[in-house]
Amino acid sequence: MAKVTYTITLEDGTEISNLTLNGNNYISPVKVTEETFSGKLGAVTITDSDGNSDARKNLELVQISKIGTKYWFVLRELSTNEVATAKTRCDIDYIAMMANIDLEEV
Repeated sequence: MAKVTYTITLEDGTEISNLTLNGNNYISPVKVTEETFSGKLGAVTITDSDGNSDARKNLELVQISKIGTKYWFVLRELSTNEVATAKTRCDIDYIAMMANIDLEEV
């Protein structure tokens, strides 16, 4: 039985391929960093070597660890509540900026 590998396609089209999976850790033979994922996890597609694909939205990088010569990383999907809270915070920050209000003083 052939070992299943994965390719993760990030929002900007960046592909991270030849990944294996151990639990919820993706294992990459090439270096990945926080910068690899920064601002690119809004829409992600994960495809396995059998051709099955899974589109996900609003992911977060949990961690990256270098073990030996490989890079182990974990992604998780943000909950609906977390997305709503982040949007509310952005809306508040925008309104405060437009009204010239310093939220640190309030």
